[in-house]
Amino acid sequence: MAVARPREERLTAGVLIMIAAVTCFTGIDTSAKWLSTYGLPVMQIVFVRYAMHFALSVAFFVPRDGISAFKSNVPKKQLVRSGALMVGTFMNFWALSYLPLSLTVSIAFATPMVVTLLAIPFLGEKVGLRRVLAVGVGFIGVLIVVQPWGADFHWAVVLSLCALLSASFYYIMTRMIAGEEANSTMQLWSSGLATLLMLPLAVQHWIWPNDISGWIVMGLIGTFGMMGHVFVTTANRFADASVLSPMIYTQLISATIVGYLVFGSLPTVWTLVGAFIIIGSGLYIWNRERVKKAVLRP
Repeated sequence: MAVARPREERLTAGVLIMIAAVTCFTGIDTSAKWLSTYGLPVMQIVFVRYAMHFALSVAFFVPRDGISAFKSNVPKKQLVRSGALMVGTFMNFWALSYLPLSLTVSIAFATPMVVTLLAIPFLGEKVGLRRVLAVGVGFIGVLIVVQPWGADFHWAVVLSLCALLSASFYYIMTRMIAGEEANSTMQLWSSGLATLLMLPLAVQHWIWPNDISGWIVMGLIGTFGMMGHVFVTTANRFADASVLSPMIYTQLISATIVGYLVFGSLPTVWTLVGAFIIIGSGLYIWNRERVKKAVLRP
């Protein structure tokens, strides 16, 4: 059975690797939106993302850890965790076929707030009044980004919100099984299950790329997925999660730059205002958790 590698104290390396991971996540979303614009069905894009991820995971982990890397200590929880990630990816890619990259990324920034709320019933965590209020302020930021009262409201925002909920539940399940599974097992299960489930759906409406750019981006989406998750795991070996968590907000910078360079779109003023409110609330929640852990630490 695969064994988790020991932690190392390498703060600067951890932060830089986490930023690289976040940049890879922007690469996943950019590739998905580009392939959707190119004309590929969402089912196929999701399948390609996970099939490439799975193939690279097998090539990377199996020679090192052996076939035992596929053996899970908590298979039922792994199924739920992997299913939540797959559903979240599908919803996100579907939303990206209609919405600007900066908008979906801004909505995704509310993940720490949703995780905070879900941790109460699922993990038995106690959340104080100030963190609950911070969550409320964060959701005001989400409303400013989404603007359900406006004439420009797009129904695909609902898909992005569903992706937010699924991703948050995925993180809850990841916390739940932390320390029970090796990184290789998590990678193989999360990518392998999605590959198996999406294959029969993807082949029904399969479209082959008609030029080299389509093939390149199909390869990139899975590569970004594999690299991003490996970077996250590596970063968490080098630095505490409390240090790494705020790095996720650097995605607003990469998403804005890539959105403009690739798709010629810029975030609206309201998207930026809402995003900064969400980021502020997220940073407050992060700081409260950091202080709480410092007080409890002997």
